[in-house]
Amino acid sequence: MPYSLIKFSSEDCGTCHRMSFFDSKVAQELGIEFISVKLQDTLVYRKYRPILLKKYPTKEGMGWPTYLLVNDPEGDFKIIGELKGGIAKGDFRERLAKILSE
Repeated sequence: MPYSLIKFSSEDCGTCHRMSFFDSKVAQELGIEFISVKLQDTLVYRKYRPILLKKYPTKEGMGWPTYLLVNDPEGDFKIIGELKGGIAKGDFRERLAKILSE
C-alpha cells in the first residue's frame, strides 16, 4: 500500500515555509506521495480535516507544521506516523525513513 505524507501548515508560519524547500523532495525520494494542506485553503483543508482530527481531535498538541504519514488518504485511511515542528532536512529524512521501516 503506497503512503501519503500530508503536511498541515499555515501560510503565516515561517517554519512551515522553511521546510517547504525540502519536505516534498524528501518524500518523493522515499517514494511517498506529498500532499500540502494549508489551513487557508478551505477546500483542501476540508477534504483532509478528518485525518487531522482523528490524530488531534481538539488540535491540541499539534506542531507547526504537522506531517501525518497515512495510507489511503482518500478512503479508509490509517495514520502510520507523524512528524511535528521544525526539523532539519537530514533529520527529517531519517525520521521519515524510520517510520517507513517500522
